[in-house]
Amino acid sequence: MELPQNKFKAAIAKGQLQIGIWSSLASNIGAEIISDSGFDWILLDTEHSPNEIPSLLQQLQAVQRGTATPIVRPAWNDIVLIKRILDIGPQTILIPYVQSAEEARQAVAATRYPPGGLRGVGGGRASRYGRIADYLKKADSEMCVLVQVETRAALDRLEEIASVEGVDGVFIGPSDLSASLGHIGNPAHPEPQRAIEDAARRLKVIGKPPGILTSNEDEARRYIGWGYVFVAVGVDTVLLVRGADALAKKFKG
Repeated sequence: MELPQNKFKAAIAKGQLQIGIWSSLASNIGAEIISDSGFDWILLDTEHSPNEIPSLLQQLQAVQRGTATPIVRPAWNDIVLIKRILDIGPQTILIPYVQSAEEARQAVAATRYPPGGLRGVGGGRASRYGRIADYLKKADSEMCVLVQVETRAALDRLEEIASVEGVDGVFIGPSDLSASLGHIGNPAHPEPQRAIEDAARRLKVIGKPPGILTSNEDEARRYIGWGYVFVAVGVDTVLLVRGADALAKKFKG
């Protein structure tokens, strides 16, 4: 059995637009439904969702036949959390709240086996229970590390964070960034919007693909026009809320 190619990693390295969706329901059924919608990637969140390893495993099993490459966001830049996630199979992770180049290096090291990193050696689902030949020697090559820049301080260090070897992309977190800039709950304010546009420009200069999330179609198209390469254009919980509220309103007035 061969190690699967990380199609998402290959695509963003070429600058190919990847349209994704955020999954916060912590539901294997919900994840399965949206994984077949035609998106390029699906983010399974454990930072702001009640997701733990057992439920995350069920979601990964549910999406494996869909079109979307699964990406997992750990709750923190923690070597143990990252190890446990990688051992159940995902090849791409999004590390939240990276504030410096050193923190970015820590994130990358957590995804690499020794001697190049600090990932603990174990078997399990990631190696198809030992069926992938030389998994321990090959796994690093398909690992994709995305780091999340979401504060004023991190933006000031954007180039040094993005230039860390092994960082494959930089995700700009609009909600926390707008809060850090003094506009909590209002990422559409001109100041965070200028910062978001400027981040895309700066990342393009150093050849590092930028990513972002929005549930607003106009914003998504604007971000794509600014050069964002991996863009989440919706959140499963938001889709459910909007659809349910609209249906109830039709009958309840």
